[in-house]
Formats: sequence, C-alpha cells, structure tokens
Amino acid sequence: MHKFNLSTYSLLCGAALGALLLAHPAVAQTDSQIQSIEQQIKALQSQLGQVKADLVSRDRALAAAQKQAKAAQEQAAAASAQAAQVAAAPVAQPVAAPAAPSGPPLPQGAFRVGAMTVTLGGFAAAEGVTRSRNQAAGIASSFGGIPFANSPNYHIPEARLTAQQSRFSLLTEGQLDAAQKLTGYLETDFLSAGTSSNSTESNSYTLRMRQFWGNYDNTDLGLHVLGGQAWSLATMYKTGLTPRQENVPLTIDAQYVVGFDWARQAEIRIAKDFYNQKLWAGLSIESPQTTFGSGAGPNCLTGAQSATAVGGGTLGYTQCGGPNVNSIQSYSDNYAPDIIAKIAADPGWGHYELYGLLRFMGGRVSFASSGTGKSYQTTGEGIGGGMILPLIPKMLDFQVSGLIGQGVGRYASGQLADATFSPAGKIEPLSEYSIMGGLVGHPIPAVDIYAYGGAEGVASKGIYGNPNTNLSGCQVEMYSCAAATSGLVEGTVGGWWRIVKSSYGTVQAGVQYEYINRNAFQGVGATKGSTLSPSTNENMFLFSVRYLPFQ
Repeated sequence: MHKFNLSTYSLLCGAALGALLLAHPAVAQTDSQIQSIEQQIKALQSQLGQVKADLVSRDRALAAAQKQAKAAQEQAAAASAQAAQVAAAPVAQPVAAPAAPSGPPLPQGAFRVGAMTVTLGGFAAAEGVTRSRNQAAGIASSFGGIPFANSPNYHIPEARLTAQQSRFSLLTEGQLDAAQKLTGYLETDFLSAGTSSNSTESNSYTLRMRQFWGNYDNTDLGLHVLGGQAWSLATMYKTGLTPRQENVPLTIDAQYVVGFDWARQAEIRIAKDFYNQKLWAGLSIESPQTTFGSGAGPNCLTGAQSATAVGGGTLGYTQCGGPNVNSIQSYSDNYAPDIIAKIAADPGWGHYELYGLLRFMGGRVSFASSGTGKSYQTTGEGIGGGMILPLIPKMLDFQVSGLIGQGVGRYASGQLADATFSPAGKIEPLSEYSIMGGLVGHPIPAVDIYAYGGAEGVASKGIYGNPNTNLSGCQVEMYSCAAATSGLVEGTVGGWWRIVKSSYGTVQAGVQYEYINRNAFQGVGATKGSTLSPSTNENMFLFSVRYLPFQ
C-alpha cells in the first residue's frame, strides 16, 4: 500500500514534466515559462518529500503496534498457563476457628461463648428461723454454742429473717476433644459479715467465696485434677469423686446437721477412676487449721496474752491474722497441710467410700523469765467412710457417714475442739468421733422430704474436760461457767416443694425442724463432794422460699 502511493506520485510528477516539455518547443520557451515550470517541479518535489515522511512515520507506528500486540499475546499465553496450573493444583482451605460444640439444646441458663459453654445458677432466698435459746446467729446455727442456764440467752427465744443464703454460681465448660474437658466453677453467697455489718437498717452483709476452682478431666486416662477452693475430699459424694457431686444435706440450716463431715477450703486434688468409673481413688492436699478447747494464743480482740502453762510459759499455738486474712481471728500454727486419701466404689447398687485423714499441728511455749522457749509438734489422724443405698430406686435413699480419730473435730458440723494442752503446754490431740445418718424420699417429682440424725463426741484429755473444774455456776443465771462440751446430738426433719417449674425458673418452698442437745463434761458442783454435768438444748423452726431463675 505504501509503495503504490509512492509510485503514483512519481508518475504524476514525470507526466507533468513531459507534458510541459511537449507542449512548448525548446526554441520558443521564454525565461518566464521556464521559471514557472521550475516552481511547479519544486512544489511537486516538496509534496513528494512530505508523502515519504508520512509513510516513514506510519511504518514506525505500525511496527510499534505489532511489537505491543506480540508482547500482549505472550503475556496472555503465560497467564493462561498459570491459570491452568492453579486449576490443576489442590485448593487450600482457609483455617477455621474451632466450631462451637454441637449436640442437644443447652439447658436453661446456659449459653455459648466461643467454644465454651457457660451456665448460670443460684437462687434468691427469703428465709427465717426461730430458736428457743438465743444464739444471736443467722441462718447458720452454732450447735456447740447453745447457751447453758447461767446465760440470759438461755431464757430468751430468737427470731430472725434473712436473705444472706441467696446464692450465685457460674459454671464454664470447654471440651478440648472427645476425652479432655476443662471446667471452672464459681459459687458465692452473703453468709459473711464485715466490721460494719448489722441488722439495724441497711442489713449490708458481705459477699463471700463458697467455691472457686478449676478442674481437668481426661476420660481416656481416667484422670481428674482439681485446684482451688472446693468441698473437702472428706465430704461424702453421691457418685465418684468428682466436684459438684457432693452429698450435702438438704437442710435450710446452713450449718447442716450435727455429725456431717465437711469443709470448704483451698486444696489440690488428683483422682483416678478404674473399671469404667466403678472404682475411684483420690488424694487431696488441703489448707490446715486447728481448733483448741481453750485459749492457745493472744486474744485478737483485746491483745491480751492470757493463755499460760505451768511455770508461767506463754502459749503460742495461734496468731492473730495478718495481711489478707481477718485480723481479729486466730490462725493456728500448722507445719504442713492436711492430707486426705479416699477410695470410692459405685458397683451398680449404692455408693461406698473409705478415707484416711492426716493432720500436722504445732506451736511453741515461751518463758519470759528465762528468755527461752520450746516448740512442740504432733499429728492428728482419722479414718472415715460412708454409703448411700437406694432402698427404693428414685424414691427413697438411705445414707450414713462418719469419722473417728484424734484431732479431727473441726471437720464436723458441731465444731468440737481438735486439741488441748498438757499442764506444761504440750499440744494434745483429742480423741473424737462424728456420725450422721438419714433418709431422703421423693414421693412425687416435685417434693423432697428428709430426716437426719447425727452425733459428735470427744474424750477429755489434759486440761480439756478436767473433772476438777468448778461448774457450780452453770445452773445459776449471771454466774460463770467453764463447762467443756463432751457431745452433741441432733434430730431434724424437713422437706421441699417445687411449687412452680417453668421456662422462667423454679419457685420452691421448704420447712425444717431441728432439736439439738449439748452435753458437757462432769465437774465439781456447788456443794462439797457433789458433781455436775451441765446440759442444754435447742428447738429450731426454719422456713425458706427460693426462686431459682436458671433451673
């Protein structure tokens, strides 16, 4: 196309020149004609040059366009090859967050937070108690503090209303895989009092920690590990040795029943199950504390050091609380934590337990006169057990549990002393026992009824239960009485009725009657040669109305 245009212009120029030459003979041409022809020739040559320049520019542009087209074709081919490779390769799936556990619908009060299941619990309680003897106590009775006849409180009845036993709980559960599970549990109530708590107007009682623990379960290994504040391993369980399966009496009284063995305290526990969870073995290391039958250290209210031994020695078996504990409470000197080992069996009919308890007690007697002192250490030990028998499955259960040993009184509801002292100030664990039995019935699904009986006893030793103690004032009002408790006996009956149970929660009402008898060791009476064994008793009626929004 370009060459045709160039030839066309060349022929036009040649034809024009030939025509000019033929039209005018050489001899007749004038100078003006020659000049005109020359000008025309120059004009045609100029046009021819411009045409050549245009053709060169167009050739260059075409070459550049062809080059770009070739490069684009090469890039498209490369992209097509890469796309084919990607299509042939396996598709990489994005890493997804762990899916929330699937399964049946969550129970009332439960919801999911990521992969964790959170369950709310607790109740609002309106409760009351009347007592024949004034204990100046809330809904948790002082079984070992029932007044003798020398106290004005012996002659005064007592009536109180309270909401302190209202409770809140939070349970978190995470299923790591088919075998491993993590559990956390918090439980609180208001059965606590600060230094300014009173019942005058605002009734501002303080929140306390009942339980707060974490637990790891591995069903493949049959392994269970717990750490935190929980029910002691000494507490009887309904099944196995896992937390939240404790067999706690159904009483309204927050001190439960005389003879019931329990504690809630800091511990580290490991348990192992065998034979498809039909046999269990557990070991627990638990926070220690020793209760004494007489003064064992400074009076934390007055600061007075009244406890002395023969020779003027000062007893130093307890100390007033320091940082992060109660400064007006006495804390015992224990040189090691309590150790509890337990085995439990669930063979298919009933639940059975046997356990051993080892305690470590210590302290010091100091003599200001010589600037010296002597440290004493000893151990307390006990053996306990219990069983639950389903006499009529799902309708009537029988239970019995007990503990016997030396220095084990604080593990029972009556809170008898663990230890006393020899005249020289040496620590002496007391021999004691506790036992509780009961029947729990479910005549209809909405009703639970119960009857419990329990007893606790302790032997005299050292200065505790000394028969030479003058007890003549124990029967005379406003006289002094130094009687030491030798035993407690209780019988109680009660029941619960779940009045309303719906998707909005449960409303239940309960009533309870208790009779407790407190006996003291024998001492010297008012007349020469006479003896006296003081005793007292208590009749109590309790009621409770509770709203459980998450059950």
